[in-house]
Amino acid sequence: MTRHPTIKWAQRSDVLYITIELPDAEDVNTKLEPEGRLYFSATSGPDNLLYEVDIDLYDKVDVDESMASTNSRNFVYILKKVESKWWSRLLKKEGKPPAFLKVDWNKWVDEDEQDEEDESNINLDDFNFSGLKLGGSGEDHGNALDDDNEGDDGSDTEEEIKDDEAPATGKAEPNDEEEPTSTKP
Repeated sequence: MTRHPTIKWAQRSDVLYITIELPDAEDVNTKLEPEGRLYFSATSGPDNLLYEVDIDLYDKVDVDESMASTNSRNFVYILKKVESKWWSRLLKKEGKPPAFLKVDWNKWVDEDEQDEEDESNINLDDFNFSGLKLGGSGEDHGNALDDDNEGDDGSDTEEEIKDDEAPATGKAEPNDEEEPTSTKP
């Protein structure tokens, strides 16, 4: 039995951002066709369960200009649209999208806000787009995957925020958010 990994997507007028979340994937097989067909399969987990996705995108993509990258947690695709226009949906098929398909709100920009958005806000420096080929035979690319996060234990620390100093009188100021207490019996 095959399962579907979670897929997140966002778009700009000229590209699609697709992230397939599948930690510790092995035996990866991916294929992108110019007509807009994206195929992905891999095994994951202690039982080596097969995860597979075969979707028809809304319109055509430029396979030669598209890129893919991977790390130990997910696969990131930047797919170049053949025509620079906003798609009304990700999939060619109309109707309710599958449950495994979600909007990537971290990358999402509305169509009317695209010109205002600085494209450099999407940080792609951590991705190596040379290890995973998209087009062609659909051959196994599991050995070409690089873990770009070596040595990153994910333990980011936040800076401490200092509290405002107490007033010079040494008395604490009343908290405006607290309800006043009645002194009447």
